[in-house]
Amino acid sequence: MGFRFASLVHAKQLIQRPFSSTNDIPKGFVAVYVGDESRMKRFVIPVAYLNQPSFQHFLSQAEEEFGFDNPMGALTIPCTEDSFIDLISHLSS
Repeated sequence: MGFRFASLVHAKQLIQRPFSSTNDIPKGFVAVYVGDESRMKRFVIPVAYLNQPSFQHFLSQAEEEFGFDNPMGALTIPCTEDSFIDLISHLSS
C-alpha cells in the first residue's frame, strides 16, 4: 500500500502543476478538463496516456457526452476527479 500511495502522490504532483495557458504546457503533454460543468478542473497529462486502453474508456465517455463538437473547445473528460486521479496514478506506476 505504501508504494501505491507514493505513486499517487507523485501522480497528483505531476498532473496538478499550475499551468496558466497553452504556452505553459510542456512538449509531450496535453491539458484535459475533468468533472461536471459546475466544477471543472484542469490537468496536464502526458500525451502517451491517450493511447492506453484504460484511458480510451474515458475518451469514449467524452465522445458519447460531447461528440466531437465540444462547446468548451477543449478535451473534457466527464468523470469524477477521484476516478481520473486513480487512473492517472495507475498509468504512472
